Amino acid sequence: MPNHAYASFWVRERSPQALLGQFQRLLGTFPLSSVSHQFTNLVIRAVSPSESPLAEHDLRGTMASASDVIALAAEREDQDCSYEVEAYWDIWQRNLETGVWEKGPERVLLTCTCPDYDEGAAKESGDFLADLGFEHFYTGHAGILGRLGARSAPADPVEAEFLSWMTHEEHLHEYYEKTRANIQLVVNWVRDVEKDLPLDRFRLWSEGEENLEARLDEILAVH
Repeated sequence: MPNHAYASFWVRERSPQALLGQFQRLLGTFPLSSVSHQFTNLVIRAVSPSESPLAEHDLRGTMASASDVIALAAEREDQDCSYEVEAYWDIWQRNLETGVWEKGPERVLLTCTCPDYDEGAAKESGDFLADLGFEHFYTGHAGILGRLGARSAPADPVEAEFLSWMTHEEHLHEYYEKTRANIQLVVNWVRDVEKDLPLDRFRLWSEGEENLEARLDEILAVH
């Protein structure tokens, strides 16, 4: 399975009531897709991820706003709950069949985790956690972006074809351009969250990069 990238946020006030109020503010900063300009799903869980959800709300077609989502979440408000909100934002991706870059909606999962949920998992993962989708949206494939270039030999024919395509300067330039736009989307959103919420700290991280923030800075710095 491809690695994912994440943004974790920790806030100063962590009661359920305060968390939901701040979660609403975080949802309000999220740059919703121009195609799917709504929050599409809400899942409320209690105790741990292994338990069946307390409630599931399919919000597609309702044009649910941040306040609508939190009004539903507040119906099940407790120290041991988590609230998972599905949304979409617009990401650049290269169509593998045509080679054309396309900007379109990509799923992001935004989660608010109360202090007692999953034995205090929020201490490590964040009071608010955003699953930003596939890591390669922001770092590129095969380590080709950045000062070091490709980090390993092609693992399969598809990757070999991709690396061959990227030997053309104009293709690599476009790859940098679109990936930087995806990175900037994340950076701008995190800055907006910093402005709107009383954060204690935040962290960008991923399953495949030892230091995702440094990797993103490296890609942004290459010209």
